[in-house]
Amino acid sequence: MSALWHLVLVSGIIGAGVGLAYGAMPALVMAAVPVSETAAANSLNTLMRSIGTSVSSAVAGVVLAEMTITLGSVALPAQNGFRVVMAVGAGAALLAFVLAAFLPGQRPAAAEAAAPATDGRPATPAET
Repeated sequence: MSALWHLVLVSGIIGAGVGLAYGAMPALVMAAVPVSETAAANSLNTLMRSIGTSVSSAVAGVVLAEMTITLGSVALPAQNGFRVVMAVGAGAALLAFVLAAFLPGQRPAAAEAAAPATDGRPATPAET
């Protein structure tokens, strides 16, 4: 990142990715848990998201506060500090990707698995 627009571009891409992930996560959580557990699962998702945001902001703040340059009498975050923050974020994203690759896929609905497929349409409760 040798220019300010590089930082703005990377930050914009990260912001778009986080926005898309935050929007999709509740639907993924709802599809992965039984109906009776959706409230608890979405609450846990929200809690973990809040904790993750707080911890990552604190880590970024510490890194930027420790990696400074002095300009006159003012200490400013150094360019390398921003590089380190972006690298830590990229590492965390890669770790999340690896963990997500090991998540189990969607399981078939119980009615679809138990119902005989006679004419290609799902069985109604009266037919089972």
